[in-house]
Amino acid sequence: MNNYSHIVGFDDAPFAKNHRGDVLIVGAVFTAARLDGLLCGKVRRDGANGTDRIIRLLEASRFLDHLQIIMLQGIALAGFNVIDIHRLYRTLNLPVLVICRKAPDFEAIRNALLTKVPGGKRKWRLIEQAGPMEKLADVYVQKVGIETANAAHVIQQSAIHSTIPEPLRTAHIIARDITASGSRQRV
Repeated sequence: MNNYSHIVGFDDAPFAKNHRGDVLIVGAVFTAARLDGLLCGKVRRDGANGTDRIIRLLEASRFLDHLQIIMLQGIALAGFNVIDIHRLYRTLNLPVLVICRKAPDFEAIRNALLTKVPGGKRKWRLIEQAGPMEKLADVYVQKVGIETANAAHVIQQSAIHSTIPEPLRTAHIIARDITASGSRQRV
């Protein structure tokens, strides 16, 4: 069993329903249970630049050489800015875990993408390529570059105050509080 102690977790900030434009994303970098740093950037709401932005943030950071895994709070940031987890894995050579508290309604997501979102077909393909959500350690997960047993282990190891791993919980809290709009969801 691998011990993944150097983790970055990304989440987006809340935004108004009618907001168009860029949305803040935060990456919380952890070594074991210690917060070591933050990465901040912006991605376009319902856009297609999320994968590139995460890659650039990590490549420009002092943390990349030590990181062992990337966690995402859902496969999309800023609405439907869907992350290509396979490209993240190939480019950065780091396993990627997409973590959700509840199983997503993929039929509703597919319908919204294909009928209401520019580039929806491509975005839906990325979600399909990420594979099915698996229930692991009381959360739902999509993964690339990591075996199921190791994924369950890293989730259990890094989930200290919640079922959500601490890097994601911290990224969520910071993104929420930077925007000062407050969280409407439990973390």
